[in-house]
Amino acid sequence: MASLGADTTVSTTHADQPPKTLADFDPPQKPKRNKFAFACAILASMTSILLGYDTGVMSGAAIYIQKDLKISDVQVEVIVGIINIYSLLGSAAAGRTSDWIGRRYTIVVAGAIFLVGALLMGFATNYAFLMVGRFVAGIGVGYALMIAPVYTAEVSPASSRGFLTSFPEVFINGGVLLGYVSNYAFSKFPLQLGWRLMLGISAVPSVMLGVGVLAMPESPRWLVLQGRLGDARKVLDKISDSKEEAAIRLADIKEAAGIPQECNDDIFQVQKRSHGEGVWKELLLHPTPAVRHILICALGIHFFQQASGIDSVVLYSPRIFEKAGITSDNDKLLATVAVGFAKTIFILVATFLLDRIGRRPLILSSVGGMILSLATLGICLTVIDHSHTKIPWAIGLAITTVLSFVAFFSIGMGPIPWVYSSEIFPLRLRAQGASMGVAMNRVISGTLGMTFISLYKAMTIGGVFFLYTGITTVAWLFFYTVYPETQGKTLEEIQGLFGNLNWLRDSQRKKRDTQLNDISNGNTDDSSSVQLGGVSNTKTK
Repeated sequence: MASLGADTTVSTTHADQPPKTLADFDPPQKPKRNKFAFACAILASMTSILLGYDTGVMSGAAIYIQKDLKISDVQVEVIVGIINIYSLLGSAAAGRTSDWIGRRYTIVVAGAIFLVGALLMGFATNYAFLMVGRFVAGIGVGYALMIAPVYTAEVSPASSRGFLTSFPEVFINGGVLLGYVSNYAFSKFPLQLGWRLMLGISAVPSVMLGVGVLAMPESPRWLVLQGRLGDARKVLDKISDSKEEAAIRLADIKEAAGIPQECNDDIFQVQKRSHGEGVWKELLLHPTPAVRHILICALGIHFFQQASGIDSVVLYSPRIFEKAGITSDNDKLLATVAVGFAKTIFILVATFLLDRIGRRPLILSSVGGMILSLATLGICLTVIDHSHTKIPWAIGLAITTVLSFVAFFSIGMGPIPWVYSSEIFPLRLRAQGASMGVAMNRVISGTLGMTFISLYKAMTIGGVFFLYTGITTVAWLFFYTVYPETQGKTLEEIQGLFGNLNWLRDSQRKKRDTQLNDISNGNTDDSSSVQLGGVSNTKTK
């Protein structure tokens, strides 16, 4: 212990005072969050409110669209879920677009496209016209979903990246809540006008977004790829806590981009430009073991986020509440507002936990809670479905588990896929790699949205939630075995975590070996000596 004390001694100004050790200074003072990076994250994340509002508002608008346009249940499924399929075009184009014109102007493109789509939906006179509006709005949603987390991750310091990169999910949940409130407010209007106002009013955030984005800087990582090192340095100076941190971040970005550290701005301005050429080959045709591992993680986390059934609950919550025993349209819409509040409150909790306890503990806890909620909901709905009389306890528990499901989803499974997939890809592959994750997300969301009614008619409403329970259980096992922790690491450091699918076993073995080595050298505190001493003594016996 003497050598440890010598290594960690901190000199004091008075010789008569005992020397201080690093332990005396625990816990370290928490650095202040960079306000400029915070503001940029908010503005970029506002694009995600477009998807959230559309998802929330369609759950109620579909009731009145079906009554007004006299469409079938299958047509309702299509009009509700098709926007997710259309968004594939937007997310596929957004990766290359953001590499070409930059992250900031891609956000402008997303807002402009959705604005047109919202106006078309608001003025729709028939089912075909409405489908055209859904198509245009879907492309805008695809752009927004890809670019918001990528831009936010690239401007955020490592210490608060989880907090800031979770903002897109915060705004998605805020949009869902606004959509539910809009349903309730405009349901009082005449039938032909109410649902059109519900859909058309979403043009307002698109206009606000176009104005707000003018105050945002471009991503420093995109600027480096264009050879604009001087501009990147200026941005980093604004979004970093100190000049020293900005210099370190610039050096890391240059290294990740393959730029020699000694390159000056003028020389490199001419030599280096990148618009995403060759990225698909690196991602799909000739991926390294690390890139292959990253792809598995990015696609897997987006697949399971939607396959858990969250969009079925959000989009069709009025029907679920109807199956649970709520018959009044007004009461059903009020219950959906409660769902929106639960999602929004718990996503706010998640934003403060991401950088404190890490990605893995949050997502494993979140998915575990979702499994219990889904299983309980399936049991309650099955009991209600097979009973000829009202069962108050089952109705109350079903409503409670819907709320607990969206709450557990929001504390981990909601924000982490956007945070994780935006931070794990190497710099050159980030935009288009993230767009692949968004594509997977939208395919599964669209599939579930367009099949939920048909599915519960085929296998009962309770059976659908038992299916989601099984899928979510597989998700928990997948996350536990495949996903390394990225908390507190820079985007450039994260690349070293991938490429070994046995990372969990190896990290546990390394941790155990380090602890045993500390014991043999005497470099451990009393509590760990007692704990590990038991292991050591057991092995000796």
